[in-house]
Amino acid sequence: MSKKLTIKDLLAQKDQLKQKKRRRQTLHIESLDAKIVIEEPSRALALEAIGMVQNDQGDVADAYVVYNCVVEPNLKDPQLQKEFGCAEPTDIVDLIFRAGEISAISGQALQLAGFGQGVKKVDEELKN
Repeated sequence: MSKKLTIKDLLAQKDQLKQKKRRRQTLHIESLDAKIVIEEPSRALALEAIGMVQNDQGDVADAYVVYNCVVEPNLKDPQLQKEFGCAEPTDIVDLIFRAGEISAISGQALQLAGFGQGVKKVDEELKN
C-alpha cells in the first residue's frame, strides 16, 4: 500500500522532479532478431500522437511515435533514409518493422511517459 504524498515529500524530491531525464528502455524485435532502444516521448509529442488517434489516424500516430522515440538505431539518419528510398521520414518505420511491432513499440514508448499506467484509484470504502 502506498503512502499519502506530502509537501515534505515533494520538497525532498524537488531536484529530481525538476531535472527529469527521459527514461529509456531496450526492446527485442523478433522479426529483426535484434534489440532497439526507445526513449520516452515528450509531453507534446505524446499529446500530438493522441490527437492523431482521436482523428482516426492511429496507424500514422504509431509510426510517428516510433520514428521519434527509437533512439538506437537512429531512424532519422539521412543515409538510412536515402538508402531505403523514403519519400517521407516516417516511411522508414513501415519499411523496417512489422505492423504489430510498430503498435507495440509505440505503446511501450507511451507507457514510459506514464500514459495508461502509473495511477490507480484508491477506493476509500474498501480501505475502511
